[in-house]
Amino acid sequence: MDKKPIDSMKQYAFFFDSSACSGCKACEMACRDKHDLEKGILWRRVYEVAGGEWKIENKVIRQNLVSYYVSMSCNHCQDPVCVHACPTEAMQKNEEGIVFIDPDLCIGCKYCSWACPYDAPQYNDRTGLMTKCDFCMDYLRQGKAPSCVAACPMRVLDFGEFAALKRKYPAKHIYPLPDESLTQPAFVVKVHKSAEKAEDSSLEIVNREEVGYGK
Repeated sequence: MDKKPIDSMKQYAFFFDSSACSGCKACEMACRDKHDLEKGILWRRVYEVAGGEWKIENKVIRQNLVSYYVSMSCNHCQDPVCVHACPTEAMQKNEEGIVFIDPDLCIGCKYCSWACPYDAPQYNDRTGLMTKCDFCMDYLRQGKAPSCVAACPMRVLDFGEFAALKRKYPAKHIYPLPDESLTQPAFVVKVHKSAEKAEDSSLEIVNREEVGYGK
């Protein structure tokens, strides 16, 4: 039997402005430092996207080149397939809409990782357990911003209640994110103007090895 979407009183969400991101990866480093993540585990990743080509039209060289960044962690989805896939209920969604892992219940089966289209849950080889972004819940309790948001020198990351972020910021779908209908992600993205050419370009993630995409 299919499980119903999980309801919560509040839904925290991240906002990312791709139009102003410099790709410095300070958000990645802040997350790794704050959570003392082991080598090979990235709860937040900065994807480098590029594509397009040069063409000769009427003896004039023209280009439709595309280049931008997408910084993404767990999207704390409104309908989290990772939670539905977990056989032990270790993967949970709290009253603030934050998806987190109870390590006492996790058996490291990786079902959550296989189900997630964003590859957010990640396996820790040393502990044999799954790990993921928890929205810096301890910082939120202290009235502080998540470490990635606070560290961004370009101020392209923000957080807040999902409905309020959608009202505040213009947002569109952006490659390489999958269709939102899959999990209803709590993630708002302001699209880089270069990405508007995406339909006419052959885009690809150019730092696949770094972010572990498709592994």
